[in-house]
Amino acid sequence: MRYLYSVYSDSAKIALQSILAHKLRAFLTLIGIIIGVAAVVVVGASISGLNTYVTERVSKILGANHFMIARMASNGRMSDEEFERRNRRNKRLNWDDYEWVRDRCQLCSEVGVAMGAQADLSQDGVEFPGAIIFGVTANMETIEQKTIREGRFISNDDVTRSALVCVLGHEIREKYFGNADPIGKTLKVRGLPMRVVGVEETRGSFFGDSMDRHIYIPATTHMQMFGRNNLQIHGGSSSREAFPAAIENARMELRNKHRLKGNEEDDFGVVDVEGLTNQIDQFTASIAAVVIPITAITLIVGGIVVMNIMLVSVTERTFEIGLRKAVGATRKQILVQFQIESAMLCGMGGLLGLLVAYGIVSVITALAGITMTITIGYILLAVIVSTGVGMIAGIYPAFKAARLDPIIALTKS
Repeated sequence: MRYLYSVYSDSAKIALQSILAHKLRAFLTLIGIIIGVAAVVVVGASISGLNTYVTERVSKILGANHFMIARMASNGRMSDEEFERRNRRNKRLNWDDYEWVRDRCQLCSEVGVAMGAQADLSQDGVEFPGAIIFGVTANMETIEQKTIREGRFISNDDVTRSALVCVLGHEIREKYFGNADPIGKTLKVRGLPMRVVGVEETRGSFFGDSMDRHIYIPATTHMQMFGRNNLQIHGGSSSREAFPAAIENARMELRNKHRLKGNEEDDFGVVDVEGLTNQIDQFTASIAAVVIPITAITLIVGGIVVMNIMLVSVTERTFEIGLRKAVGATRKQILVQFQIESAMLCGMGGLLGLLVAYGIVSVITALAGITMTITIGYILLAVIVSTGVGMIAGIYPAFKAARLDPIIALTKS
C-alpha cells in the first residue's frame, strides 16, 4: 500500500511540476476545456432556473396543493379522438356535484367552485375587450392563495344572495379607475352595474396570458348571467403529504355521485398542480437531454487539444523518460505519470470552467433578474467529465511515452 502511495504521489508531483513549468501553454491548452465546462454548467443552470421559475409561477398563480375537477380536464394534451370520446361520454358538472363533494370530501381542507366566461367591457366610452369573468365561491381566495390589495374578496353572503359585486384584476382597475379609489364604485359587466368590493394584487402573465384581466363575481351571479356551463370543482389539502389522498377522496365521492361502477372510467377529468409541475420537469429534462450533449462537444474539441499538447510534451521530455526507465521506472509508472498529468490538466480546466460559469450566472442573475441555479449535479458532471476527457485524451500520449526504448530515448536531447 505504501509503495502504491509513493508511486502515485511521485507521479502527481512530477505532473504538477510539468504543468507549472509551462503555465501559459497549460492555460492556452485549457481554454477549450474551460469554455466547454462553462457552457455546460451555464446551460444547465439556465434550464434549472427555468424549471424553478415556471414551478414557482404555477404555485403562485394556481396555489399549492390545489386540484381541479372539470368535465374535460386533462393533465396532458388530448388527441382529437380522445377529445371526441370524452366529449360524448363525460357529463356536465352541476352545482349539486359541487355540494356533494364539498359535504363528503373529508380529506379536503377546502372545496370551491369556479367558472369562467369572456366578455367585452364598455363604460363611459372606455372599451376593454376580452375580459375574463370568473364566478367563484368565497373560499377560492384560500384555494388559489390569492392576494387582495384593496378591499376584500367575494364573501359567502355574496354567493348566497347572488350579489352584484365584483373584484377587479389590476389591468381592469387601472383602465377604468386610474389613481382613484375603486372600492364602492360600479363597473358594468354585460350591462349590469357591479359594485367593486376589492382589487387583486398584480399577478403578471402565465404562458403569455395576462392574469390581470380577470373579474371575480359570485358563482351564483355568474350562472344567472352566463348559464351553468363550464362549472369546475376546485379543492385543496392542508399539506403536501395529504394532497394525493385528498384528490382520491374527492374523485371517489364524485364517482359515487355519478353512480359509476368499479371498472367504469371516470366521466370527468382531474388535474392538479403537482401533475402540472411533473410535466414541467419532464419538459425541461427533455431540453437538457438535447442541449447539454450539444454544448459538451466543446469538451471533445478541448480534449483533442489536450492530446496534441501531451504528444508535444512526450516529445520534449523523451530524454527524461529514457533516464527514468534507465534507473528502473516501469512502463506502468510512466503510463500512470502521463495519465495523471493529463487528468490533472483537464481537472484544473474543469474547476476554472466552474468559476467562469459562476461568474456568468451571477452577472445574468444580477442584470436580468432571472434566477439561475447551479446544482450539485452539474458541478459533479463538469468535474467528472472534464477529468474523464483528460484521461481519455492522455491515453495515446501515455502509451507512446511508456513504449519508448530507454537507450534510444537517452540519445535525444
